[in-house]
Amino acid sequence: MDKKKILIIEDEEKIATMIQQYLLKEQFAVLIAADGVMGLKKARQEKPDLIILDLMLPGLSGLDVCREIRKESQVPIIMLTAKAEEIDKLLGLELGADDYITKPFSLAELAARIRAVLRRSGGQEQPKNTVQTRGDLTIDFSGLQVYKKGQPLNLTPTEFNLLSVLFRHPGRVYSRLQLLDAALGEAYQGYERSIDTHISNLRRKIEDDPANPRYILTVYGVGYKFGEG
Repeated sequence: MDKKKILIIEDEEKIATMIQQYLLKEQFAVLIAADGVMGLKKARQEKPDLIILDLMLPGLSGLDVCREIRKESQVPIIMLTAKAEEIDKLLGLELGADDYITKPFSLAELAARIRAVLRRSGGQEQPKNTVQTRGDLTIDFSGLQVYKKGQPLNLTPTEFNLLSVLFRHPGRVYSRLQLLDAALGEAYQGYERSIDTHISNLRRKIEDDPANPRYILTVYGVGYKFGEG
């Protein structure tokens, strides 16, 4: 089996090397870029399976790099940030990052996050009927593709997985914690509010009017459900 290729975009050499050495032991192939411009170049040239992206980079910030990558690729992105403010984390998610982790962090936790993101981007759990349609939306579960009125939508792995969970059980109400567990895995418990940002991103992509959603409905005080359409 080919090793999954991880690109680390991090300007602090000590941190980048520490992550690289740990991931090499975990049987990943690892590349490093020390700034945003080089990181963007390597992302385009090397086509990594996942990117670890520092928020604070010289020249081109992590948010700018994330924005540029999302214009052309849905490669999974985990953002590293030394900032504890919720707004910084949520801004990264709004730009299409799949997850964030705050410095200082455990290397074991980072590896767990990487594996969780790669699992859901690989779509391991598939229903027997791999193509299902509800309203104007069609999901090809085996092909990891969502269509609206026959046109393909560009969803991140996290967005695809969240939509898949809700889509399979229309009308069923999921709490934020249940969505984290079902769609993202146990490593994400304690990050319930990040679900709201992913849901907001999803609505912008699948709803005709995100402010008055037809598909992903809010159940106030509880969580979310998929409408009958």
